[in-house]
Amino acid sequence: MPRLSERFAGHLAAVADIGPAAVFMLGVLLTLAPGLVASKAAGPAAADLKPATAAAFDEYVKLTDARNQDEVQRGTSLLWIDGLPEGERAQAYEALKRGEVKMKKLQTLENEEKIRCPGGMIHHWVGVVFIPGAKLADVLGVLQDYDQHALYYAPDVEGSKIESHDGDHFVVFLRFRRHKVITVVLNTRHDVRYFRDSETREHSRSSAVRIAEVENAGKSDERENPPGADGGFLWRMETWWRMEERDGGVYVQSEVVSLTRDIPTGLGWLIGPFVTSIPKETLTFTLEATRRAVEKERRNKIARRVSAL
Repeated sequence: MPRLSERFAGHLAAVADIGPAAVFMLGVLLTLAPGLVASKAAGPAAADLKPATAAAFDEYVKLTDARNQDEVQRGTSLLWIDGLPEGERAQAYEALKRGEVKMKKLQTLENEEKIRCPGGMIHHWVGVVFIPGAKLADVLGVLQDYDQHALYYAPDVEGSKIESHDGDHFVVFLRFRRHKVITVVLNTRHDVRYFRDSETREHSRSSAVRIAEVENAGKSDERENPPGADGGFLWRMETWWRMEERDGGVYVQSEVVSLTRDIPTGLGWLIGPFVTSIPKETLTFTLEATRRAVEKERRNKIARRVSAL
């Protein structure tokens, strides 16, 4: 076996007495060390968004959007839990009343076949929360107050601004910071439209029309990578919100379809946790943060009324 340098030999000698498990772990660390150093210095290799990847995602979104429009127009079973068997549905509603978030992983099919996405991964989740005592206007007041989203949704959102607003149409800037093994900062622009379905129901449709990954965020040499020519941690994002006031509060459901790079061989330990778990965790956080923000704004409103008496 090749002789180790004196420095590495000294390190091995120092840990040899604590058992074979420690020696094994040191071997793993030494094996991964070049990758760890490289990833810290330059990040994972870029993963350019290919036309075939974007086309597959566009087809997926088109079919998902058609299904959403059909459900909203029919006006029945607006929450995903309404499609559960009776017993499970009752349990789900009870869980929502206890403050839980009910989540489900979805998959849109084309002619009952999975839509293949070469070079990318499509993530599709839906979640719902219940906000007791709230009114529909309370929820809309938070969702449409985009200038305050960096406050409502911190730390996931660290910058927010309404760029234009015309009635129920908003164009907004959001800066996301997401961490899972690695930290990714994204500058994004969203086109959002709201639709009133009845006195107690509303839905919205949001498309991320620009997503740019930020390098050296917060430093003097901060810069954006060209959209689609970056680490591939979020290439596309489409969102459908539904709100319904009943049962003494408001049910809020959000469905998100996002597109990321696939996981290259050998980098699953670095990239895998981010691209596979972040979509679900982010949606869960968003729904919980929405509930907290609505409840806080309602308390503040009540306090102002009392102080005015």
